Amino acid sequence: MLTRATLTGSNSVSCCAGIAPPPAPRQTESSRTRAKHHSALMPLPRRFPTIESPSLLARFPFLPQGEEWLKSLLTDNNIDLDTLIDGEWVEPIRIRGIHRMLESINLTEGVSSTTRHDIHEPYGQMVEGLGFYYAMLVVCASFDERLVKRWVEGEASRADKLLGESIDEQTFELVTHTYLSDVRSNIQSVAGVSIHAAKSSTLIYEIPMTDFIELSPRITGSYWRMVNRPISDGWVTMCAGSGESSRQRLARLLKERIRQVLVERCQINMEKMDDEFAGKFADPVGKMVAELQHSKGQEIKVTAAHEGDWPPCMTSAITDLARGENVNHAGRRFLANMSRALGLSIDEAASFFVNAPDYNEGTTKYQLGHLYEGEYTPEKCNTLKLHARCPVSQGTISDTLCNLEWMTHPLKYVRAQQRRRARDTPPEQPVVDPQSKENNQTNGAKGGDEDNDS
Repeated sequence: MLTRATLTGSNSVSCCAGIAPPPAPRQTESSRTRAKHHSALMPLPRRFPTIESPSLLARFPFLPQGEEWLKSLLTDNNIDLDTLIDGEWVEPIRIRGIHRMLESINLTEGVSSTTRHDIHEPYGQMVEGLGFYYAMLVVCASFDERLVKRWVEGEASRADKLLGESIDEQTFELVTHTYLSDVRSNIQSVAGVSIHAAKSSTLIYEIPMTDFIELSPRITGSYWRMVNRPISDGWVTMCAGSGESSRQRLARLLKERIRQVLVERCQINMEKMDDEFAGKFADPVGKMVAELQHSKGQEIKVTAAHEGDWPPCMTSAITDLARGENVNHAGRRFLANMSRALGLSIDEAASFFVNAPDYNEGTTKYQLGHLYEGEYTPEKCNTLKLHARCPVSQGTISDTLCNLEWMTHPLKYVRAQQRRRARDTPPEQPVVDPQSKENNQTNGAKGGDEDNDS
C-alpha cells in the first residue's frame, strides 16, 4: 500500500458523515425535519450486518458499514484534506474519482462495474474507496442538484448491475440485509423449456410489505403494482419477470434504496460544507459541470448562474465593454472562459461584446467557439491581477468576499455566492393541480411492464 508516514496537516478528513468541513455540523430545523421524515419512511434494519471484507467495502464504498473503513484508509495513509486535493502521490485516487464522475455523466448505464485496480489488494482497495469519497466531495461541493442526481444515478445503476448478476449469493444477501428491514429466500422448481427437460431449481426472494410499499412507487411498470405481487403474511414475493430473475428484480428495488440513501448523504454533506471548504474543489467542480453541460447539449445552470453570483472581475469586464471601453485580451479571454463555465451559450457570451470598439459578430463568435471547444478553465485571481483585470485589487470595487485569504479563483466566488443564496432561500412549496390525481389514476391504468425511473 502506498503510505507516507511523514505527511502531516491540520485539515484532517473524517468520514463519520461522509465529509469533514471545518465547522461543527449545523442542526437546522429543516435538517431535523428531514431526518425525522427519513427515519419514518425508511424501514432500514435496526442493526446493520457486520462486513469485515475490505474487498467488499471497496466494491460498495457507499455502504453505511464502510464509513469507518474509509476513515481508516485516510488515517492509516496520513491523508488530510490538502493531500487529497493536491497531493502528488494520491493522483491515482483523484483520477479514479474523476473517472467515476465522468462515467455517471456520460454513460447511460452508470458507473462501470469493472475497475482496473485489484480490489483484493490493499492498494486497489484504497484507490477504489477513496476514489468514491473524492468524487462525492466534488459533487457535493458543486451544490448543483442536477450534477448530484446524475452522480447518484450512476452509482446506483452500478450497484444494480453488480447486485443483479456479478456477485455471489452470500454477498448479495449481506447487502440486501443492509438496505431492507428483512429478506428471505426459498428454492422453487422451474420446469425446463420442453416436456423432456428436467426441472431446475431457482432462488426466489421475499421482502416485507413495508419495504415494497415504500420503494416500488418510484418504478413504473405493472410488475411493481401491489395488486400484481403475490403476498403472504406480510411478505411480498419477488417473482422473476420482464426477462429478469428474482434476484435481479430485488436488485432493481435495492437501487431505489441506494439512490435514496446517497441523495440524503449528499444533502447532509452540503449542509456541513462552508464556503472555504467547498471552494477548495472549485477546479474539479468546474470541469465536471462543463462535462455535464457538454453531455446534455444544452445550457446548464451550473451554479444557478444568477447575475448576483458573478464575481467582480466578470461584472467589471461586462460593464467596461458595455460602455464601449477596450478591454484587453486577457480580460476578454477570461470573460469567454467564465461564461462557458457558468453554462452561458455562445450567443449569450457574444452579447457581452456587442459594444466593444472593434466588435465584429463573425469574428467574435468564431473566437468564442474556439474557446468553448477547448473548455479552458477560467483564469485564477493572481493571473487577473497580473493583467490588471481585478477591480478589487485596483481599488475600483470593494468586495469583502474577494479579500478572504482562501479566495484564489473566480469560480470559488461563484460557489460561495451560490451557497449563501441556497442557504438563505426558503424551499418553494409545490402547487398541486386538482386534476393531476385523476389524470395519474387514469394514466396508471394503462401502464406497461417496462421498468423506468418515475
